[in-house]
Amino acid sequence: MSSSIVETAAARPAAMRFILLTVLIDMVSIGLIIPVLPELVGHFTTDRSMQAFWFGAIMLTFGVANFFFAPILGGLSDRYGRRPVLLVGFCGFAFSFFATALATQLWMLVAIRIVSGALQANASVANAYVADITAPEDRAKRFGQLGAMFGLGFILGPVMGGLLGAIDIRLPFFVAGGLALVNLAYGYFVLPESLPVAQRRPMSWKSANPIRSLMQLGRLKGVGPLVLVIAFGGLSEAVLRTTWVLYTGLRYGWGPLENGWSLFAVGAASVLVQGVLLKRLLAYFGAQRLATFGLISSTVAYLLWALSTQGWMMYAVIACNLFGFTVTASIQSIVSNAADAKTQGQTMGSMSALNSLMAVLAPTIGAPLLGVVSHLPRDDWRVGAPFFFCALLMACSTAVALWHFSRRPTELAPLPHA
Repeated sequence: MSSSIVETAAARPAAMRFILLTVLIDMVSIGLIIPVLPELVGHFTTDRSMQAFWFGAIMLTFGVANFFFAPILGGLSDRYGRRPVLLVGFCGFAFSFFATALATQLWMLVAIRIVSGALQANASVANAYVADITAPEDRAKRFGQLGAMFGLGFILGPVMGGLLGAIDIRLPFFVAGGLALVNLAYGYFVLPESLPVAQRRPMSWKSANPIRSLMQLGRLKGVGPLVLVIAFGGLSEAVLRTTWVLYTGLRYGWGPLENGWSLFAVGAASVLVQGVLLKRLLAYFGAQRLATFGLISSTVAYLLWALSTQGWMMYAVIACNLFGFTVTASIQSIVSNAADAKTQGQTMGSMSALNSLMAVLAPTIGAPLLGVVSHLPRDDWRVGAPFFFCALLMACSTAVALWHFSRRPTELAPLPHA
């Protein structure tokens, strides 16, 4: 990172607090709908199998749109700055939530997800924002703080969504839309721009091609095979997101309220690790070792979730998988440090596109896997099929990361300023 960007960040110490609050409001609004979206889809279907199919289709359309538009919005943020692109994303959130609340047919839900997927690149642009205002040696810690806001959003959002959904299944979407409008106003009047004009670059439509952007990501020095780690990790997380509510409903008979509390537990663990423990863990282990331990922990966690026969076991696994919450921040810092100051938006957009591609694949894998075993008794081990698949993906990620990091032993030391 150039000294000018670091000086700009130092001159505006509130910038990090601004983006953290922006992301928190964003994630609360997203978390609100997680416990209730599958239930809303269920209102338009006649059985569990059809519910799983259409929920997967809705998640698929969002992922397709996001895959094609994330590199474009990342490139636009490199050209015009982070703030205007974030504001466009807030508008997309508001439209998505209000339109979903008013939808009366399944095709409307599908169409809405296409539009919202094209507009919502907030996560990748927020990551680029943090990279703009943070020195390379501190990025893992800062990405961890950003992840903590994601976790805090998933503490507040799903619980609120579960409580509101118990009143009316559409109420959480109206509340989420209102929060998106609050974020739009906050971003417009308060959020400062993070990318100086001197650091901006012309928009390259060739680089915005999602396939080309993924190829460029793989060519970054020090990244290479980590693209597979990002892809497998993104696919496992996407399968988890698309099947968690359906899986717990099938296996334990959970509804919106129970799922809200389970996602509260996930968010609480994320906040604890990324907001409190990550700095110390980075100082002790370093980003690469921490990422490796996290991948191993995640592999075991997915396996145990697949084998859990009682609801309380899901909570026990969450509590034991603390290292798993360090992977994203560790890998993001490695990738961000491999990019220069003028391509942070494009690089973060490429990572977002890769995760979006995995989100495209996830509904075609997770939902059908769950649909195939939906007729089995609740305590049958095969009901955990989606999580067995995720465990396999994470085991492959661990093997790739170990091989890649073993070739770069000089980078295994802990970060000096973490």
